[in-house]
Amino acid sequence: MEHATEFLTEEGLAKLTAELEHLRNVKRREVAERIHNSKELEASVDNAEYDDAKNEQAFIEGRILTLETVIRNATIVHIDHPTNKVVVGATVKVSTRDGKEQYTIVGSTEADPSHGRISNESPVGRALLGRRVGDEVTVHTPRGVMKFKILEVT
Repeated sequence: MEHATEFLTEEGLAKLTAELEHLRNVKRREVAERIHNSKELEASVDNAEYDDAKNEQAFIEGRILTLETVIRNATIVHIDHPTNKVVVGATVKVSTRDGKEQYTIVGSTEADPSHGRISNESPVGRALLGRRVGDEVTVHTPRGVMKFKILEVT
């Protein structure tokens, strides 16, 4: 099964790698201990603690597989020089009818719109990619039509 390339910043890769190591080295051990301890409570017919620990184990193993796949297929984005073209990893200052906003275009794994980090796959991210300072962009979003003028790209 082929997986899509995931764009990550160096900071994003470091966070995912740290999470992966924590899950492998800490959470796996903790949940294994919970499973072991809950087996000793087998006196009750319904062992909710055991079921909960097994569910957590399944979640952790699934997350480990997801992180391994994302990291293996990651393309690290670098912006080492000034650019006036919007690319993944760039920070874009735009003006809107409501004022000025700033977005950093990142891969979907690192997206956090509440902190100005938007996915290259989002409607706004897709519309901004490849555009240059001075371009005006109209974007159809779930909240309606938005218009941007690109002021700066770093």
